[in-house]
Amino acid sequence: MRFPALLLTLAMTAAASGCSGEQAGPADPANPQARPAQAAQASARRHDESSWSEPDKVRIADLALDLKLDFDARQLSGTATYALQWADPKATQLVLDTRDLAIDKVEGEVDGAWTPLQFELAEADPVFGSKLTIQAPQRNARIRVTYATSPQASGLQWLEPSMTEGGKLPFMFSQSQAIHARSWVPLQDTPGVRFTYSAHVTTRPDVMVLMSADNDPAAVRDGDYSFTMPQPIPSYLLAIAAGDLVFKPISARSGVWAEPSMVDRAVKEFEDTEQMIVATEGLYGAYRWERYDMLVLPLSFPFGGMENPRLSFITPTVIVGDKSLVSLIAHELAHSWSGNLVTNASWKDIWLNEGFTTYVQGRIVEALYGEELAEMERQIDQAGVKADMEHMAAQDQLLVLPPLAARDPDEALSEVAYTKGAWFLQFLEQRVGRAKFDPFLRGWFDDHAFQSADSEQFVAYLREKLLKDNPMAVTEEELDAWLNQPGIPAFATPAQARTFASVDSARIAWLGSGELPSPQVTADWGTQAWVRFLEGMGQSLEPARLAQLDKAYRFTGTPNGEIAMRWYPLALRSGYLEARPAAGEFIQRVGRRKLILPVYLELVKTPDGLAFAREVFERARPGYHPITTASVEAILARAEGAKQ
Repeated sequence: MRFPALLLTLAMTAAASGCSGEQAGPADPANPQARPAQAAQASARRHDESSWSEPDKVRIADLALDLKLDFDARQLSGTATYALQWADPKATQLVLDTRDLAIDKVEGEVDGAWTPLQFELAEADPVFGSKLTIQAPQRNARIRVTYATSPQASGLQWLEPSMTEGGKLPFMFSQSQAIHARSWVPLQDTPGVRFTYSAHVTTRPDVMVLMSADNDPAAVRDGDYSFTMPQPIPSYLLAIAAGDLVFKPISARSGVWAEPSMVDRAVKEFEDTEQMIVATEGLYGAYRWERYDMLVLPLSFPFGGMENPRLSFITPTVIVGDKSLVSLIAHELAHSWSGNLVTNASWKDIWLNEGFTTYVQGRIVEALYGEELAEMERQIDQAGVKADMEHMAAQDQLLVLPPLAARDPDEALSEVAYTKGAWFLQFLEQRVGRAKFDPFLRGWFDDHAFQSADSEQFVAYLREKLLKDNPMAVTEEELDAWLNQPGIPAFATPAQARTFASVDSARIAWLGSGELPSPQVTADWGTQAWVRFLEGMGQSLEPARLAQLDKAYRFTGTPNGEIAMRWYPLALRSGYLEARPAAGEFIQRVGRRKLILPVYLELVKTPDGLAFAREVFERARPGYHPITTASVEAILARAEGAKQ
């Protein structure tokens, strides 16, 4: 998943700090102070502090869902049936994660018949939800839970027709990462547990339902759909969507699902996807998920993309007409090896997902679009993460994070995991050469396929499979600096794109003389060059100078979100009020947090801007995803608190 940088981490930290930590309510009636972090395995690297479940005692091996999708009630309801593997011979309880679920009944299968089981739903913890404890004295091989979701489920968004591209039918989609799956299915909601699944979903007959499973490109809309996912996945990759969706192919194994008015644009923008798959297979082995399709979601989707297996969820904000933002597709595809195939065992090791994926993304971009574009994107990312770290707590700058304890795991999803993680892998590649590093990384994927792993496992594998035969390549001190120390090591080699030298020269010349670069200079600039141009402008400029830029390049009202998220904050800081109405329209229309939170953060710095931000948010709220809503509310609350 492409996740926003520190600006978003700050917003989520503010949200979490009001409902977690010492002030959190009791979660276990038998021990009011007990929290997931205090389980018996708390000292083990693999232990997931963010889950109530006890997978060392019993694990879900397969999940069968039978659900009704009700747009009017904004609710999923039905049953979840678990095939269980009992590991501890003394265990007689199944503990599941839930959040805002109404549990109707629980049954266990005995000799082919279903009989009631006793269960207890604990008081809700504001971060982790409610622990569901099921008594299973006969250690049933299958257990079934009948339940319903809340209309406010944090992992689901329900959109009225007016909030969609086509405006004709309602839309619903899920976002399960990091711990939102528990808001729509009772589960062992931890990346350390993998399961296969099947699903039967009924709904109104005029919408298409899709899942992170074997979607049939030729499926007919009839309100009755069945799915199978034969490869074991962790809970955060469980996904569902429903709406006015049609399919168009890109290749025999890849295509686009989207609303009818969007699908042709998306197919054209993403037409290189099959080449991306082939390039990645050449580096890291066969694609093991059969199909790779993409679902283009409404503008309210809070992220750039989500790597749901077989069906990546994609923001429409990357469809800008020139393929300049399709590295996001490379990123979500790369997760098919790093993250989906080999998964971090807990969220404190998320760099094993996102750092590896960002590294692989760069290799895909190189293979298709050239080393220079990949280097430009690396340079932008590296500058961004170094700027973020100036405002981060030291412990949040580590790749190998300490236990998350009472923190919402979303707080672990900063750009450190992505960019510092990828930079570390680039460092290893530089030290041993690609001829050795590429087979090593492919071996990591092959040897840990469909498994969850932790940082200790990776370091042991690194030493055994790469460093043992290259003992002079990397010192223990260098490894420690990358993995366990804050910041970026001083010996790290930064990315250096040749194109940015001319961009920097053009900006410096304009700042000095007021003369804009000639059209011949800017004619070949893509999104990355314009991002570099704007990021070097400093904190503020005279409004007249911004007006000159705006007249020449039409930044105000740009359809390119990457440019908008940089232009509008600069304009607001500089007092260029002509851009504010368009900034308001942008953050009202778009729900992708990476793009809009920087604008909110700039607006709330002044009383007038705060009032404007509040007005826009009230208009935008009905169309925002719950995750976006919580982030914006945190920014507004912090600003209003500082005012008092």
